[in-house]
Amino acid sequence: MAKVAIDAGHGGRDPGAVYEGRREKDDTLRLALAVGEILERNGVDVTFTRTEDVYDSPVRKAQIANEAGVDYLVSIHRNAMPIPGSASGIETLVYKSGNEASALAEDINEELEMVGFENRGVIPRPNLAVLRRSQMPAVLVEVGFIDNEEDNEQFDEKFNEIAEAIANGILRYLGTNRPDDPNHSKRLYRVQVGAFRKREFAYQLTEQLQQEGYPAFTIFEDGLYKVQVGAFQYLDNAVRMEQRLRRAGYQTYLTT
Repeated sequence: MAKVAIDAGHGGRDPGAVYEGRREKDDTLRLALAVGEILERNGVDVTFTRTEDVYDSPVRKAQIANEAGVDYLVSIHRNAMPIPGSASGIETLVYKSGNEASALAEDINEELEMVGFENRGVIPRPNLAVLRRSQMPAVLVEVGFIDNEEDNEQFDEKFNEIAEAIANGILRYLGTNRPDDPNHSKRLYRVQVGAFRKREFAYQLTEQLQQEGYPAFTIFEDGLYKVQVGAFQYLDNAVRMEQRLRRAGYQTYLTT
């Protein structure tokens, strides 16, 4: 079972961004609890950094995730600009680009874009303590601008869709099928990266992939040692993994 920490940004004496009486800490707590509930319904072991209006520093929130031994940390925030209304859309921050966290961030952003937000992309922010001090892949999702009326309208009117989108982005990255999805299937899709007659070559490639953060493994089939990545119930999850591997320079094809 995957373990995910959900962090509601700010809290307690730290309201976060404030616009016309609306406080970031309230929006993030409500949304974090909703996202966590969806994940729990889908078999994910969820740790919340807070479930009420209390303050912990970003460093302490990273420590909570570290102590819980989670696989991923998702911190939920809202954005703001010096000039209210001058920007809109969602973006997700990561410690650095080109790693597991970036891939998770892309999945979340794509799901939120389908809700109707402008996708501002995945942005490296190595100075953020909650990202820097976490021992697992961590992302910080900026769910619209709190000082933008249209973003706030979307946040309120499409709140359930937004919670579903963030949860679906996480589940999609984890390769977890929604149990209530009509497309649920017992067939598993895998991405094959290589096939070798010599076992040591397969093991070398598998180790390389694992060091790069891919869930790679070796099987012996049809007289060959085959290196494969993932075991996905959703075909589109497997396709996304294949695309990631191809962007990284690997030759791949899908198998079941």
